[in-house]
This record gives sequence, C-alpha cells and structure tokens, in this order.
Amino acid sequence: MAHPTVETRQLPRNADLKEIDKFSEMAHRWWDPNSEFKPLHDINPLRLGWIDGIAHLSGKQVVDVGCGGGILSESMARLGATVRGIDLSRKALKVADLHSLDSGVVVTYEEIPVETLAERMPASVDVVTCMEMLEHVPDPASVVRACATLVRPGGHVFFSTINRNLKAYLLAVIGAEYVMNMLPRGTHDYEKFLQPAEMARFGRQAGLDLLQMKGLVYRPLAQVYELSDDTDVNYMMAFRRNA
Repeated sequence: MAHPTVETRQLPRNADLKEIDKFSEMAHRWWDPNSEFKPLHDINPLRLGWIDGIAHLSGKQVVDVGCGGGILSESMARLGATVRGIDLSRKALKVADLHSLDSGVVVTYEEIPVETLAERMPASVDVVTCMEMLEHVPDPASVVRACATLVRPGGHVFFSTINRNLKAYLLAVIGAEYVMNMLPRGTHDYEKFLQPAEMARFGRQAGLDLLQMKGLVYRPLAQVYELSDDTDVNYMMAFRRNA
C-alpha cells in the first residue's frame, strides 16, 4: 500500500525560525524515550486518554497542529482516527514519516502553516489538537483562530501550553532546564508562556466554548506525570466550536 509522503510549503509570518531550527536539530532523537523528548513520551498516554475521553477519537478526522515527530499523531491513529499531522520543521516531519512507515500506523504529514491549512479546508475535521506549540510562536491567537476555523461546528479543539507565573518559571524553566536537565537549556522563553485567562479569551474570540481545563503535574520522587486540577504550570484546555 502506498504511504503518504511529506509535502512542503513556504514558511509563514507566524513562525519563529530559531524555534523551528532548535527542534529540527533534535529531530532525529524524537522517538528516543530517553532523549530530550522523554517528557513528551511520558505525558502522551495522559493527554491521549484525556482527549479521547472527550472527543472519542475512533472514526474521527483529526488534524494535529505542531505534530513534531508524530508521537501524539500516531497514538491517535492507533485509536482509529484518520490523522493529518502538520508542522514547520521539515526534519521532524521526515522523522515522523519514517517512523510511520516503520510502525505501519498511517498518518498523513504535511509541512504547512495551520493558517494556510485552515484557509484550504475550513470546517472540515472533527478534532484539532495543538499541544506544546503555542509557547513557541509569535502570535498564538492566530493559531487558535486557525484551529477554530479548521474544525466543524460542534467539533473539539485541544490545546496545551505553560502558565506564566513565578511557579511556572521556577519549575518549567529553572527546574526542568537547569536543575534536573529534563530539557535542553533555552527550550522555553518565559515571556511566551500563556495564562489560562488569555487562552480562554483567545478561544472565545475564535468562536470556541471552553469545556474543560486540566493540569499536568510532575512528581519528581516517583518521576511520573499526573493529570491534576493544578494548572499553575502545565495545563491543557478542551474547547468545542459553537454553531
């Protein structure tokens, strides 16, 4: 069976080339569970279960925005969704496509800005996910609007990002990058973190209704992540597009 290939598009204005290059340089380690991407591997079952519990992914058309190497994309496809993963890192998409070939889990990958995809196929999918990406773009509200445009009325949109406060700075930047070395130094820019109130406003302005918010909390002694009502640092938001 023919396998989908990576398509290419021109980079948009709403992109930080330094951010893209940063993740491109690490792309070959995306599927190494002990690499810089270990946190993504660790939290993926939690975020997948939370998304599926709300959107019921089997049989759904899904776009995964900022898919990187395809960890979430493949896991949603394994649950029976038809998944298109988009990103602006060509190297990450090549890794994702190769892993998809190796695993036999079919995902369509495309190098395209979400704003451009939304113009091409508005109101065309059931679910949009955009995880760990908004804190890496110049204009997160533009991404939220595009995700809202992509999804059908009544469909679901999911985001995850990092809160902007002292606790988040100490744990997500100083702790994770400089003390515990869980992430490469410079992975995050505190000024780009987003408070939940800002995310909720972006959603409302894009015609999305907030359904649920959950935190992701790291327990260092047990070295595990847990879903929590504590949204002080890492948090996820589920929205539904209104009619």
